[in-house]
Amino acid sequence: MRSVLVAAWLIAAALVPAAAQERPASFTLGNGMQAVVIEDHRAPVAVHMLWYKVGGADEPPGKPGIAHFLEHLMFKGTPAIGPGEFSRTVARNGGRDNAFTSADYTGYHQTISRDKLELVMRMEAERMTGLVFPEDHVRNEREVVLEERRSRTDNDPSARLYEQAMAALYLAHPYRLPLIGWEHDIRKLSRDDAIAFYRTWYAPNNAVLVVAGDVDPAEVKTLAERHYGPIPPRAVPPRVRPQEPPHIAARRVTLHDGRVRQPAWDRYYLAPSRTAGESQHAFGLRVLAQVLGAGSTSRLNRRLVVEQGVAASAGAYYELPAIDLSRFVLHASPKAGAQGEADLLPIERAMEAVIADVLRDGITPEELERAKAGLLASSVYARDSVMGQARLYGMALSTGLTIDDVVGWPQRVQAVTLEEVNAAARHVFRIERSVTAMLLPKPQS
Repeated sequence: MRSVLVAAWLIAAALVPAAAQERPASFTLGNGMQAVVIEDHRAPVAVHMLWYKVGGADEPPGKPGIAHFLEHLMFKGTPAIGPGEFSRTVARNGGRDNAFTSADYTGYHQTISRDKLELVMRMEAERMTGLVFPEDHVRNEREVVLEERRSRTDNDPSARLYEQAMAALYLAHPYRLPLIGWEHDIRKLSRDDAIAFYRTWYAPNNAVLVVAGDVDPAEVKTLAERHYGPIPPRAVPPRVRPQEPPHIAARRVTLHDGRVRQPAWDRYYLAPSRTAGESQHAFGLRVLAQVLGAGSTSRLNRRLVVEQGVAASAGAYYELPAIDLSRFVLHASPKAGAQGEADLLPIERAMEAVIADVLRDGITPEELERAKAGLLASSVYARDSVMGQARLYGMALSTGLTIDDVVGWPQRVQAVTLEEVNAAARHVFRIERSVTAMLLPKPQS
């Protein structure tokens, strides 16, 4: 039930920002915990999310997977809450709860009726400092994580290829490591490892509280001061991570697997984020991804699928948010019947022709306006989801952005110019900073 925050969730959440709206209420407790309250009174429901500013990229050397492993162990109880009782209590009160781990943050969330908000806040505050997990629970949960790895990664050829592509794209940065960890490392994760990670990073001054829904900001502040306020702050180490050296050679990764029924072609470019690298290109890249890959009118769909017929589907996306360097991704699948690498070469040639056109001529004013309209429309649709709004603020504040960055997103998108998009394309489309990944069936003997 507790799963690694996979790339697809990150992409979907990042691509659908909250619409322009009133600035949400916010406050900071005396112990340093930051809190955001988003009012949405359409239903008597509250979403309570606690985000810790720590993820897979902050793990100590030799311990990949410990952030996700600790996420599992957080449900093993406290002196006052028995093993598994946290989720059972939420369910008995008509709510839902879960958790997720990313490279940059770890989150725990509950959706519950508004009158039960204090209940989940009290329990969440208790496990911030009072987590207990005996050795037998650690052994059992290690087996759960190993099974999760087998089912979600080892048994999924596309997930295995993605894992290898990330290991090739990032030469030094820990984004190269799988969030769930490699199997041999998971087997070595211990109770002491989990306790050390918990005591290092799980502190109120390293957390962001987001409450959204049918709530009153003043009441939420009172509850937060009552349950989180007494927890003393602790010294939290700086998030020091190895950074990327210059990339001087393009890389290719090919996976042949007998379970593949639909081959795929992907290219990952190292790209700046809002907070790392040439971050002035971030908004241009967001619009560029919309121009190239969003929907039936996108340039890649028109060129590869409609006009040339070399692909069954084609698109692009820009992965964010990220504290450090992110990724700009092109992807396509061939038509039915493709079996070998030769069947993917027409896709690669067509993709590179589109890139060359963009680098030579840029995008058109019509494409720019259509892309911005699509992004702004998506931001309006996002207001229908209380959870989506809460996630966006939590992700932003956990990765170095601010409330103003979230509130001002639509205005900043609207201000993107042709030159910004074209400059972003020139910056990101550098073949030496790329990995091309191909997923293929096993060759027929």
